[in-house]
Amino acid sequence: MSSRIAITDDPIDPALASRWSPRAFADRTIEEQTIASLFEAARWAPSANNLQPWAFIHASRGTEGFDRLRGCLKESNALWAGKAAILALAIVRPTKPDGSVNPHARYDLGQAVAHLTFQAIALGLHVHQMAGFDPERARTRMNIPHDHEAVAAIAIGYLGEASDLPASLQEKERAARTRRPAKSFVFRGQWPDHDQ
Repeated sequence: MSSRIAITDDPIDPALASRWSPRAFADRTIEEQTIASLFEAARWAPSANNLQPWAFIHASRGTEGFDRLRGCLKESNALWAGKAAILALAIVRPTKPDGSVNPHARYDLGQAVAHLTFQAIALGLHVHQMAGFDPERARTRMNIPHDHEAVAAIAIGYLGEASDLPASLQEKERAARTRRPAKSFVFRGQWPDHDQ
């Protein structure tokens, strides 16, 4: 399957236009150096006060850790994510070292995952981020400290064929990519009047 390039209203970098979240992954492993590059990219994401409140747990397909991670996913995601080369959890520490709330922690984690995502694209990989997992099961199964929270699950791998997916997912895999128009969320100067 070839990647699906977004049809944008205005020009954007080809790497950004080619980013999408496949469910079909090829039966290929990812080399250790490539895995290290993904998390090195996450490491260099912007971070408020350089607190770097993120952490990741990852495991490669065929390992016990991968099976534990897959067991944290909702059934609808576990169905296809078991073919990914890597499963990961994106984890945040929501407090500062002094114990006060870090209001930017999740924002910073999102930036780290975005950096990982675009490093993956540069390396010919695809990333599918998932909200569909059980955070408490992840905490228990993956031994996550009490002062950290699992925020998202991530599947990473080389692109596969939609025809290899269960029939119920093939249509979703081939569905047109859509986004709200920028004018619905980008405002110049101030937020528009609420009655418009």
